[in-house]
Amino acid sequence: VEIHAENHPDATHVCQDLRQANWTLLPLHDLLLASPSCQGFSPARGKDRPRHDAERATAWAVVDAVECCRPAFFAVENVPEFARWVLYPAWTAAMNALGYALRPYLVDAADHGVPQNRVRLIVVGSKSKHPIELDLPKRAHVGAESFVDFGAGQWSRVVDKAPNTIRRIRSGRASHGDRFVMPYYGSGSGLTGRCLSRPIGTITTKDRWGVVDGDRMRMLSVPEAKQAMGFPTHYRLPEQRVPAMRMLGNAVPPTVARDFVHAIKEAA
Repeated sequence: VEIHAENHPDATHVCQDLRQANWTLLPLHDLLLASPSCQGFSPARGKDRPRHDAERATAWAVVDAVECCRPAFFAVENVPEFARWVLYPAWTAAMNALGYALRPYLVDAADHGVPQNRVRLIVVGSKSKHPIELDLPKRAHVGAESFVDFGAGQWSRVVDKAPNTIRRIRSGRASHGDRFVMPYYGSGSGLTGRCLSRPIGTITTKDRWGVVDGDRMRMLSVPEAKQAMGFPTHYRLPEQRVPAMRMLGNAVPPTVARDFVHAIKEAA
C-alpha cells in the first residue's frame, strides 16, 4: 500500500478484510476492476492447504461488490485455473442472477506488446442481455533483448554453478548461442531456455530467470523485470530485491489493463 501510494498519491487506499467491507462507501463508478487472490487457484501453490480456501473465497467479494454497487461493467483478472475452480459455475451463476452477461478472455501479455509470455484469464461482465465483444489490439511480440542489459548486474562464473544448471546452460548454448535467458528452476522453457528475440517467460514472485552471457551468468535484475512487466522506468518499487520481485510477479502488466479499459470504453 505504501509503494502504491507513492506511485498513485491521489488514490484512496482502504485496508480492510474483504469479508467485512462496506461497499456502500465506494464512490459511483462505471467499471469495477478486481483481482481476487490467485494463490488458491494457481498450480504453483503445490498441495492444497486450508488457507487456500480463504484465498479462493476472495472471489465472492467481487460478487458482493457488484451486487451492492451495480456498475455497468466489471473485469476480473486471475490465473486460467480460476475457470476450473469447482465453484466457478456457481460464481458465474451468481453474476448472471445479478443481471450480468459474462465473457471470459484468455490473454497473453505478449500479444499486447509486453516482452513476456504471461497468460491470464480476464472475465468481463456487462449489465446487458448478451456479453460484449471487445476489440482488443494484437501487437507484435517484443523479445527479451528489449530489456536485458549485458553491461549491468552482478555476474558469476558458469563453472561455479551446480551440475543441473551447467547442463541447462550447455543445452541453451547449443540452441541459442552464447547469450540467452533460462529458467533457474522449474520446467518452463525446458532445458534450453529462450533466445533473446522471444518474450521472456512469466515473471514470478521469486527469482526464476537467469541471464547467460558466454561463461558468466546472473539472475534477472529488478529494473529488467520491471521492464519485462511493462512498467515505466520511473515507477517506484521497494529498494529491497525480494519485496520488489514479489510485487512485480503479482502484478498485472499495465499495458494489458489499459487495453482492456479502453476496449470496454469503446464497446460501451
